[in-house]
Amino acid sequence: MTLDEALARMPIVAVLRGMAPDEAIGVGRALLDAHIPIMEVPLNSPDPFRSIAIQAKEFSAEAIVGAGTVLQPEDVARVADAGGTIIVSPNFNEEVVRATKRCGLISVPGVFTPSEAFRALDAGADALKLFPGDGISPKFVKALRAVLPKETRLVVTGGVDAENLAEWIAGGATGVGIGSALYKPGKSLEAVAKDAKRFADAAQSAIA
Repeated sequence: MTLDEALARMPIVAVLRGMAPDEAIGVGRALLDAHIPIMEVPLNSPDPFRSIAIQAKEFSAEAIVGAGTVLQPEDVARVADAGGTIIVSPNFNEEVVRATKRCGLISVPGVFTPSEAFRALDAGADALKLFPGDGISPKFVKALRAVLPKETRLVVTGGVDAENLAEWIAGGATGVGIGSALYKPGKSLEAVAKDAKRFADAAQSAIA
């Protein structure tokens, strides 16, 4: 599955910060049951490479699985070795982007300004994570999209909820990243499944 195919299916990136390996299959299945196929395990989670390996082995045929909060280029190879295929960062680090592309993975660095956005694209980024979304508005996304290449994929992370998701999509976001509102440590699988469906319904309405 390509990034474009996944975002077209459901414009949500699930940010699974704090997920432990023994939760990986249950959480992943709850997301896929809601048709959310992009799963990001931040590297500041417990034993993240094991969680990535478990999800990649179980869901690689129907999902894009990888790492978030990737700050160092040397971690990219570890994600690739675990079977991950997407690298997401909160910041733009050119070496992380270039390491990601050398490994043949999907690169999604974090940016906040037009200058960072263009530098990230020049470095080879496949999509841009607009972060923190709490500090911008859908109008900002619309203004940024006016100057970026038409094909640029923009994923807004932070400040997105089921009630305002449609506004971000209407403003020009290709997708949104959802973290603690979707998953957080201690949350039951039933609650994850319920919230996954709630966000998926909001996203489907937004792109209908």
